[in-house]
Amino acid sequence: MEDSGGKTKKTVFVGGIGEDVNEEIIMETFSTFGDIIEVQLPTNATGRPHENPADLKHRGYGFVTYSSAGDAQDAIDNMDMNELRGRVLKVNLARPMKGIAQPAGNRAIWESEEWLKQHAKPVAQVGGEQGSILAHAGH
Repeated sequence: MEDSGGKTKKTVFVGGIGEDVNEEIIMETFSTFGDIIEVQLPTNATGRPHENPADLKHRGYGFVTYSSAGDAQDAIDNMDMNELRGRVLKVNLARPMKGIAQPAGNRAIWESEEWLKQHAKPVAQVGGEQGSILAHAGH
């Protein structure tokens, strides 16, 4: 399955995961459909240094990345609305997070002409160094 950008969709979103399910169980359950590259179960980590990683609980959802888009689609077709340890799973293609700008490639957002037109002002308008240097040069 390919999208218009030519990239294959290989990551599936898995929602409705019970607290007793960990990455190993997800790996075991979903590896039936193909080779898995990565399993992620986001936690409620706050980044505080004293947090014990063993005490962190996942948020009830995760992501499974397959080596092929066909395997990802097989997992969706077979696991969506299916049960895992008494909980009904919602499985579909993972989508980029809403609200986060997705600039082309790995470029900084201010390298985009569109962003610059909306947010940047000429230096003279904001009283930047160039404007103040020119003002002092006439003295």
